[in-house]
Amino acid sequence: MKRTITHLADGRELIYFDRRDDADRSAIDRRTLGPRPVASELRYDPLTEEWVAIAGHRQTRTFLPTGGTAECPLCPSSDTRSTEIPAYDYDVVVFENRFPSFSTNFGAYGEPGGLSEVRPGVGRCEVVCFTSDHDSSFSKLSDSQVELVMEAWADRTAELSQIDGVEQVFCFENRGEEIGITLAHPHGQIYAYPYVTPRTKLQLAAAGRHTGGNLFADVLAAEREAGTRVVASNELWTAFVPAAARWPFEVHLYPHRQVPDLAALTEEERAAFAPLYTSVLRAFDGLFDLVMPYIAAWHQAPVRQGRELGYLHMELFSIRRAANKLKFLAGSESAMGAFVNDVLPEEAARLIRSQIDH
Repeated sequence: MKRTITHLADGRELIYFDRRDDADRSAIDRRTLGPRPVASELRYDPLTEEWVAIAGHRQTRTFLPTGGTAECPLCPSSDTRSTEIPAYDYDVVVFENRFPSFSTNFGAYGEPGGLSEVRPGVGRCEVVCFTSDHDSSFSKLSDSQVELVMEAWADRTAELSQIDGVEQVFCFENRGEEIGITLAHPHGQIYAYPYVTPRTKLQLAAAGRHTGGNLFADVLAAEREAGTRVVASNELWTAFVPAAARWPFEVHLYPHRQVPDLAALTEEERAAFAPLYTSVLRAFDGLFDLVMPYIAAWHQAPVRQGRELGYLHMELFSIRRAANKLKFLAGSESAMGAFVNDVLPEEAARLIRSQIDH
């Protein structure tokens, strides 16, 4: 693998990840761009003990351009058009988000009054382009391309963890307009948070109270033994629907070995993940014979705290509950955080298994 660092016209970093060592990455960004926005403002909610990022500049980000590849900022550049990627072709590209929720470009921050405190939204937000093919999807990537994406995830996890003030690194993909994507090109994002996220705090607290072994490992072992909700597995990974799934179709993918983050996976583990994961994605699309909206979220141990308790895993879920129905987060879920699932997890597992490649 070849890794090449360059910069865009406004100073943002861009990194090419190539399979070929002779890939030419000398192209420069020909655009004239305005100044980069300052980091968001973090405000503390004393009632939930959570931080909320206020990032008004994100209101101006590109939203679902209608011209296909002719307007897509994630497609390669050409002789007549410059995009976020200066090269005329690429394998995998990572670059700093032009409209970040977190960054190291600080501004001036006032006090909002009340009981909330304010601090800069230190961190970093990056875009990961999985392929130069605008009309592709993660499920269509070759095993070697998935491995290259995983190399990029691991590289960025390790590097972003070194930024002063970063407490957790989150790699994820949003897919589908129903989920709320703003660009259709196959891509994901990476957030380097200046705090440990609420969901991770809850999981690590539960793991800390658990006796007899690692909680995540015990959940995995119990699901593998029961087998009723396992949808696919190989020697190094297992994919299963959790017993208390919140979403109509939800699959968790665990490596069989406890590791804290993507950077700790071996080459063999990364290679084994690729065919298993893409088969589950294709199964999602096969459920209703349509493009399934989903969120794919990597849960990694925080940078400093709870690393001995953390267990890398992916949560993949869709808001589609039937061919013509979506699950909306209404009163109970949005206001109270109390989920009600319309699909029995065992039935969801059976349906997903029926679509897995054999």
